[in-house]
Amino acid sequence: MTIDNKEPWILVGYGLFAKEGPAALKVEVMARLVNKSKSSFYHHFADVDVFTELLLSYHLKRSHIIAQRESLCERITPDLINVLLDVKQDLLFNRQLRVNRHNPTFNKCLDQSTQAVESAFLTVWARDLGLADKSHLAHSLFKLTLENFYLQLTEASLTYEWLANYFSDVRSMVTEFKKP
Repeated sequence: MTIDNKEPWILVGYGLFAKEGPAALKVEVMARLVNKSKSSFYHHFADVDVFTELLLSYHLKRSHIIAQRESLCERITPDLINVLLDVKQDLLFNRQLRVNRHNPTFNKCLDQSTQAVESAFLTVWARDLGLADKSHLAHSLFKLTLENFYLQLTEASLTYEWLANYFSDVRSMVTEFKKP
């Protein structure tokens, strides 16, 4: 059995990026957190740019795993909410990509990660909001809501109660729009 010596670095870097963005990727801080020397970092990753590329690749892999989990959801509440709570760090990482999307590399990863989860999310989203027969409307609402979701998202707010209220508000809005 081989152990990937890069994994502790990736996990620590992923968490730091998720919490504080790319500026948090300081070799000295990460070395302290993984209990390794700074030279160990440079042995595995030529520099922080190479390391960041690996973090983005890791995030895309995580996005595909999340999409698989979302595709198994029957309802937003509780199924999808529970998945979202299980992947808090991934959501926060995605939020940082969104905040830093002026960087073309981050923007590309954001687009790819959104595409990875969008289809699975849209299925449960449209069905639960009563928009299954209006897929274009469900998709448009998803795009608008997604931007709003990430504007409000923080590590502290990412709770079952907050998510349930958020999706309940979206459901209420759709219900109001449907009224004659």
